[in-house]
Amino acid sequence: MEAPAAHNPAEPVSGSVTTGITVDSPDLMKELGRRLAKLLRAGDLVMLTGELGAGKTTLTRGLGEGLGVRGAVTSPTFVIARVHPPLGDGPPLVHVDAYRLGGGLDEMEDLDLDVSLADSVIVVEWGEGKVEELTDDRLHVLIHRAVGDTADEVRHLTVTGVGARWASADLSVLSA
Repeated sequence: MEAPAAHNPAEPVSGSVTTGITVDSPDLMKELGRRLAKLLRAGDLVMLTGELGAGKTTLTRGLGEGLGVRGAVTSPTFVIARVHPPLGDGPPLVHVDAYRLGGGLDEMEDLDLDVSLADSVIVVEWGEGKVEELTDDRLHVLIHRAVGDTADEVRHLTVTGVGARWASADLSVLSA
């Protein structure tokens, strides 16, 4: 039996809701993160996909501000995962950078993300192909940017909500 074809991240997943957003500065990327935080709740998984320097950590920094968590949100590339406890009644933010992890969910299991998921918002940079099995419901943010020798700050984002959790979500509020 043949393995199913890999999903092309540029194409929406069937049964999903998708919106496109353009931002043209790091400040607007961070503001987008703050708006996105208003849609999130404990149990949500957010996958961030994009080139190096696309703005994944900047978006997550805005998420942290919007969720009201403690600690500066910085790239967890070398520690793999960082937990930011809430300052109030909201959920903690678990920020994971799976860039250096080569395997799939097996390597991710060492991080116990499945244990944290019910009580936290989990954001995974470079998580595609590694964390989808954690839950049927997830938000996938694909960030496109100009590559090469450029100072272009424009980012085109495709935000796709997958699963029942996101089926009726109005992702267009992110474009506001």
